Parts: sequence; structure tokens; C-alpha cells
Amino acid sequence: MMDAIDRVPVLADVAAAAGVSLSTVSRVITGRAPVSEKTRSRVMEAVAQLGYRPNAAAQALVNGRSSTVAVIANHTLRWGYAATLHGIEEQARAAGFSVMIAVVESSDPAEVRRAIDGVWSQPIAGAVVIDFDAVGAATLDALPHNVPVVAASGAWQPGADRPHAYLDDFEGARQATDYLLSLGHHTVHHVAIPSTSEHSGREWGWRRALTDAGRVVPDVVRAGYDPESGYAAAERLDPGATAVLCGNDEVAIGVARRLQERGVSIPRDVSLMGFDDQPFAAMWVPSLSTVGQDFVGLGKRTFAMLHSWILSNEQPAHSTVLPRLVLRQSTAGPRPGA
Repeated sequence: MMDAIDRVPVLADVAAAAGVSLSTVSRVITGRAPVSEKTRSRVMEAVAQLGYRPNAAAQALVNGRSSTVAVIANHTLRWGYAATLHGIEEQARAAGFSVMIAVVESSDPAEVRRAIDGVWSQPIAGAVVIDFDAVGAATLDALPHNVPVVAASGAWQPGADRPHAYLDDFEGARQATDYLLSLGHHTVHHVAIPSTSEHSGREWGWRRALTDAGRVVPDVVRAGYDPESGYAAAERLDPGATAVLCGNDEVAIGVARRLQERGVSIPRDVSLMGFDDQPFAAMWVPSLSTVGQDFVGLGKRTFAMLHSWILSNEQPAHSTVLPRLVLRQSTAGPRPGA
């Protein structure tokens, strides 16, 4: 029996296991030229034993078939995910590619494997993972390396071995915190959304800004992604807080609603800053200051990187675009005596 290998098998492994040349393995897998039934059986036995999966990108280009890319994500309706997906689809259509979407519902290894097997069973040219959460991170780690994969991510991932398109929400949170401090607030409190890593992303940018400024770093108040979790988190905020940075705009709206119900004026009593610049942020009363992130542009950049890799067979470098502060009515200096 052929021995299994402890990495993703490549064409050369199949050739070595079957005792034939690379060109012979290629002829068997692609069907472009006849081989003897005995040779074909030896190659297919090696394929089965090693768990080899042909590179669908190369096959699609060689055979001239229309190409499909997969997008793997934990969510498709939440703002950042949906806007990123929109950018991917728009750029893919312009390049003549179709998009297949796969949803991974949890980071449970069996669920991740089910989703990956479903995607990898299709003739895809490559894949994008929307790496905004723990599920995306687990999916990215579990993917084999025989098809190009690019990640769309908010937080910088040190040492990432796959190419990433970043939004750099670490820098966005740092800038937002610095801005609130510049208004005269002694410190900034943080209502955090879930993070993929303890030392990256929005929470860490907030923490770094306070530390660099020599300010007190308050305890983080944890929330989810939705307004309801922000509403509940507002109950756990320090009553003395005068400035609050929220992990996203939806959480900020929930915090604002609860504070206003308690008679807290925004921004007279508390300055409130969101994150993402969702379409409703400018319509809220008072209009919400936030950190603007171009999710549609992120999707376009991510697909462009994947497309380049598919065509050139060369892995692209990481890509980063800095966020911007969007200043509106919900932030101001602290009231006298605060």
C-alpha cells in the first residue's frame, strides 16, 4: 500500500507513488491524451491513496472553460461581509468569472471540513475567504494549498502565509482614539465586537493609542455585532465615561439608544464614535462620527489579487488601504467639569 504524506499532495507525489512521469499523470487526469488502462489504474490508485485533488484553476485555463471562483464566509447579510461580497462579484463579472458562495456556520472542524469539501469538489479557479471572524480564520487555516486562495481581512495578520487584502482597522481604531483624546477627554472607553485575535484589530488599536498617550486603559465592554448587543453593553459602561469608541456602527446605535433613554446627551455628556460608516450612520440623530472603511473596494482588491495569481501562477503580495475618520455630530469636547 502506498504511504500517505503529511501535507497537501501535489502532482509530483502522484507521479512518484505511481512510478510514472509527471506528463503521464497529467495525461491521465486531464484526459488530453490516451494512456493504457494499466497505467491509468496505477495513477488513479495513487490519486485515491494520497487524496490528491487536481488544481482546478490550471485545468480550467488549459481546457478553455469559463472559470468560477468561490467565496467562503461566515455571513452574507451583515454589512461588511455583504459589501465585500458585492465588490468581489462586481470585479469578478468584469473579468468574466462567476462566483460561488459557501457559508460556514461555525468554526467546528467538522462544519469547516464540510464546507471546504463542498467547495473543493467543484471546478473552481480559486477562492476568497472573508476573514473577519474566528470562523473565517479557522476556514483559512484548514484550506489546502493546491488552489489559489486570497483572504479579505480587517486586521493585519503577522506572518500570514496566504496573501491578504487588508483594511487595517487597527490603524482606524488608533486614529479614532487619538482624535477623541485630542478633544480633551481623559480616556476613551471601548465597546468591542468579537475579534479573531487578542492583539490585533480595532480593540488593539484603541489600546495602543491609550498606552502611547499614557492614559488609563478602561476595561473593555464586550458586545456582539448587532444594535441589541450594544444596547445591553451600555448598561455595563462606566457611568463616568465621557468618550466611547464602539466596534461597529450598529453597536454604537444600540449604545446611543440606551444612553439617550437614561437622559444622557450625545455629545454633551458622552462623545460616541462608531466604526465602518454604514449608510445609516449619517442619518442618525445626532449623526454618527465613525471610521470609514471601503468594504466594496476591499472586495475588488481581493479579487484582483486572486485574478492576478490565477493568470500568472505567482502569489501576490499583501495589500493594505488605510481607513479614514468621518467626523459628524456625535463627538465633541467634554463638558466643563467632566
